[in-house]
Amino acid sequence: MKNIIIGIAGGSGSGKSTVTNRIIQQLGKKSCVVIAHDSYYKSLPENHNPLEYNFDHPDALHTDELVDHLTKLKNGKQIHQPHYDFSVHKRLKKTNLIKAHKIIILEGILILSDKRVRELMDIKIFVDTDADERLIRRIRRDILERDRTLDSVIDQYNRTVKPMHVEFVEPSKVFADIIIPRGGENHVAIDLIVSKIRSL
Repeated sequence: MKNIIIGIAGGSGSGKSTVTNRIIQQLGKKSCVVIAHDSYYKSLPENHNPLEYNFDHPDALHTDELVDHLTKLKNGKQIHQPHYDFSVHKRLKKTNLIKAHKIIILEGILILSDKRVRELMDIKIFVDTDADERLIRRIRRDILERDRTLDSVIDQYNRTVKPMHVEFVEPSKVFADIIIPRGGENHVAIDLIVSKIRSL
């Protein structure tokens, strides 16, 4: 089966998931599978405070494993994707069985910063959203979905999220084939991407 890998990168809270969902809405769920780089986080080391740990550095993720899994999917094989629990910052023993699909959408803040991952992609997308908007979305998500306090979210943003965005995420934008301003609300850009995917 011929398949393609579409990478969707961008800062935390940029709207990557919204763009992904809009693409799937047009192409159909049966032909698409989503691989989140977040699933490949390493378990938090023992005796480490999660509020002080740098989850936004490339070393926090098992990217070698991601590369192996993407290669298998590209060759029509199935994988056992890790299951990461954000509430305890640990990988669980259970995994998710993912079969190869025609369209593999890879999503994550750091996917364009690793050359091995980039080389597996057929289309590289960067979702470019204003920093204030990204922070507001992150605050809303972490408080409502991850039971965080406002102070802890802001502290983490200033201590690791923003510096890592400047060092790793923003520079990776140069590797994108397509840059989408305004994220999932940019319907024209998404329509053009869907047309390109169909042509491939």
